[in-house]
Amino acid sequence: MSASYDEYEVLDLLQDKHTVKQGFSKLVTHYSQPLYWQIRRLVLQHEDANDILQNTFLKAWQSVGMFRGEAKLSTWLYRIALNECLTFLNKEKARASVSLDDPEANVVQQLESDDYFTGDEIQRRFQAALTTLPAKQRMVFNLRYYDDMTYTEISEIMGTSVGALKADYHHAAKKIKTYLEQQD
Repeated sequence: MSASYDEYEVLDLLQDKHTVKQGFSKLVTHYSQPLYWQIRRLVLQHEDANDILQNTFLKAWQSVGMFRGEAKLSTWLYRIALNECLTFLNKEKARASVSLDDPEANVVQQLESDDYFTGDEIQRRFQAALTTLPAKQRMVFNLRYYDDMTYTEISEIMGTSVGALKADYHHAAKKIKTYLEQQD
């Protein structure tokens, strides 16, 4: 993320029709990488993550005129991205339920065939464990574990109580641990 990014400056730029493109450009530059990695950890494939990132920014652009600054720009963008991820994951789940393939084996195969995945065996097993989680638990786990967000920040993004998020994170961590222990 760029050190010269100023949220208040960007908000001002976004609220003026003469500078909205400049403000949106700064927004995209600043948030592309962190949003990409958040999305990528949820959907696993580079191409899918890129498509979802583009959809996220497209939806943000289409609704930038309605953004009133009641939440931080990051909260707004993460919420759009997570909604896009949920839509994608639900479509994938529906497609997978029609397939007779083993979903876990399919995830490992996707990771191994992904030119952009450079992880070792432990990372592959960890990613496979993450894919066994319900989408909401996976999102909470990723935001907390990878992005080191506070439960309050996650609550603002997901519109869920802090207590529920703590429970989701706890259950997710427990399921991951159980999955990894069963793989040994």
